[in-house]
Amino acid sequence: MSGIKTETSTIALAGFAGLLLCALGLGSFVSPEAALCWALVSTLIWMLVWQQTHSRLQGNRADASSPLFSDLGWANRMTIGRGWLIAATGGFLAIPDALPEQPILVWIAAAAYSIAAIFDRLDGFVARKTQRGSLLGAELDTVFDALGLIVAPLLALQLGKIHWSYLLVSVAYYLFMLGIQYRKRSNKAVYPLASSKLRRTLAGFQMAYVAVVLWPPFQAEVTVLSGFGFMLPLLAGFLVDWFVVSGRINPYDIKTAHLFGRIQLIVDTVLLPALRLLMLPAVYYIAAHSQWNVISLLIAGLAMLMIVPGLAGRAGAMALMMLLAWTVPAPITESVMLLVLFSAIAIVLLGCGRFSLWQADDDWVNRQDGA
Repeated sequence: MSGIKTETSTIALAGFAGLLLCALGLGSFVSPEAALCWALVSTLIWMLVWQQTHSRLQGNRADASSPLFSDLGWANRMTIGRGWLIAATGGFLAIPDALPEQPILVWIAAAAYSIAAIFDRLDGFVARKTQRGSLLGAELDTVFDALGLIVAPLLALQLGKIHWSYLLVSVAYYLFMLGIQYRKRSNKAVYPLASSKLRRTLAGFQMAYVAVVLWPPFQAEVTVLSGFGFMLPLLAGFLVDWFVVSGRINPYDIKTAHLFGRIQLIVDTVLLPALRLLMLPAVYYIAAHSQWNVISLLIAGLAMLMIVPGLAGRAGAMALMMLLAWTVPAPITESVMLLVLFSAIAIVLLGCGRFSLWQADDDWVNRQDGA
């Protein structure tokens, strides 16, 4: 245990040193006072990351009955590195006036959080490949997801890229946990949640959404609207989960399981295939009435070739959404634009459904999020 604590302390000191170097570099773009504010906020967040890690070191084992690992392992190091990147991103919250004056800072913040989002996908993969999955890693993954979904949305709100209501995503996890603690203190039963790949998928794509909207080329006219499409399913999921843990819904009840199964069947066999088909004339309409150049038309065409037959349609839907946010080809109040945008979001979150030719991206998402 002492070796793990020493390694954690070393990582903490390295993180402080890295933030100091970043603050010195930041001084080339902003005033010394602004650089100091960035350093203070990012350091406070990094201290929180270290505290959350240090307090959970007893979980650095495969399961409750296994012995402690001798070191943190590369997967946990990547997870802690993700915490450092979130801390660095959070520092920009302290210098809102400098961001419009120095657009490169927005690019740096977007890059930092985007790398953190990529690490969120990679640390679990590394844990499985190195056979070093741990309780520590699982807990830190959830904690840093929630922390990142406070820091990055606040920054996106400062930049005008999301609606303020998206901050409900930032507080949903904490309200959920507070509700559980309240029930425990009140001696009320807390029922276990059933395993759900969709739950993790919805949370994972929130990080991806916020990472994308932070990048300057993606326009607020589309990113603000997209936030509702990503936010509402997640909040609905939290509401259902609360009904489960509070005993209002029993997922193991035959009637309830049958109802959930019918909903999933309708979504997979009717809703998602219908959206894929409806998107074809809708995207054609947008292309015919927009100022898209040849490259944009090729991207849109390729995206539709992937979406309609279900050839890695999730990837195609993501490409189409990014194209819409980059070019804003039509007024966002047009029903056709809304149809395409929210259909693409539904496919990204839920997949292409039945009658798809090749769902490799669905399989990849399910493997990553179900692990």
